[in-house]
Amino acid sequence: MPVRKPQFVPRRHEPGQERPPEGRRGPRRWRIAALLAMAVGLTATSVAIGADGGPDRTGRDTPVLAADVSVERLAAGDLGRGVDALHRHLRRQPKDAGGWATLGAAYVEQARTSGDPTLYPRAEKAFGRSLKLRPAADNDAALAGRAALAAARHDFTAALDEADRALRVNPYSERALCSRVDALVELGRYDEAWRAVELADRRRPGIPVFTRYAYVRELLGDTKGARRVLLRALESASAPPDVAYVATSLGQLAWSQGQYGRARSHYATALRADPGYVPAREGRGRAYAAEGDTKRALGDLEEVVRRYPLPGQLAALGELHEAAGRRERAGEQYGLVRTWTRLARAQGVATDLESALVEADHGDAAGALKAARAEWSRRESVHTADALGWALHVNGKDRQALTYAQRATDSKPGYRNASFLFHRGMIEHALGDDKAARRHLRAALDLNPGFSPTGAREARSALKRIGGTS
Repeated sequence: MPVRKPQFVPRRHEPGQERPPEGRRGPRRWRIAALLAMAVGLTATSVAIGADGGPDRTGRDTPVLAADVSVERLAAGDLGRGVDALHRHLRRQPKDAGGWATLGAAYVEQARTSGDPTLYPRAEKAFGRSLKLRPAADNDAALAGRAALAAARHDFTAALDEADRALRVNPYSERALCSRVDALVELGRYDEAWRAVELADRRRPGIPVFTRYAYVRELLGDTKGARRVLLRALESASAPPDVAYVATSLGQLAWSQGQYGRARSHYATALRADPGYVPAREGRGRAYAAEGDTKRALGDLEEVVRRYPLPGQLAALGELHEAAGRRERAGEQYGLVRTWTRLARAQGVATDLESALVEADHGDAAGALKAARAEWSRRESVHTADALGWALHVNGKDRQALTYAQRATDSKPGYRNASFLFHRGMIEHALGDDKAARRHLRAALDLNPGFSPTGAREARSALKRIGGTS
């Protein structure tokens, strides 16, 4: 679904897989080993599938995923076993175009939820096999899958093109309708995204569309409307994965508004439905951090990154360590973000937004600016405007930075994000406009006083310096 952007750029993720063994271990050594394993493709799936992309040779009986299963539901249950079942099915039925399309979609989902970008080329190959067996003029499943793959690689222009191609074949393709909304959101074309999600709601109403409907409302400044849509979606959800998915979306929305108790309640609902749901564990950790419960926050976020060392979660944990004075531990997390981005880039993933935000605060200022400019050249969203403005600021280019910070916090589309407001306030402070700086720093803390362990602290410190209340 679309990217809900908490302050550390985590993409909203779907249910996880098995919990790693409990017990003490060297967390840095383990995570580096996991990332290196990704680099050489040593995942369960890459072992099960041959070098030619063919299915495995195991004989376990597992239900095959349906060819038209939604992207969100691909992660329900044990996705790995579902992929294994698809391998066996395709060994028996190698000319099943729908099966190859579903395998490609499953790879995309596995890559996104596990943080393993080495699966994206396998997805690309599976979609290619599907299109060889069934031409594009009659293969909306493969085209919609390629749209999801392009979005996962952050090539949103290609994602939009592929979604439109799929919809010309099948105007009711849920996957294509949703990918089209996602692409328009990420490209910053919010009015078109609104029309796209209304169209999707007319054609294929359901949980995947409802959650996108809510997110577009949030981006347009209607957080109350977004919450109403999500609450209705939660009422309609019956399967545990759907309950976990929607409840976590409600928790993320509440957290972004500084409503931490409400957020934890929604995360609790999600974890009751699916105790292994990683995004709910992550959200609960962020809520604990915002409330100052560092011990519980660390427990949750450490568990999250042990399972899935993705950029957003690693940066969130790093900032929590940094705020607690553990600079060496924080540096380890930021270093792992850089490792992941290198691996992802090698698999065709555009990682400039992640790189820009992490490097601007925790590394190479010049590199952050280069990455932010590259991302802005591809898509002009509020998130890329904020990243470019902040990267310009840390490079001392505050006059230019203010233009982008204003764009990120403008009344159109109306999105309210505490991190964006903080960035604008700090840029205005650097330019000597303390009246505007007070207004935006105060607004950031009023909206979400725990938006970032380090950022919130810096905002309060700046307010004290310029005579505002903290």
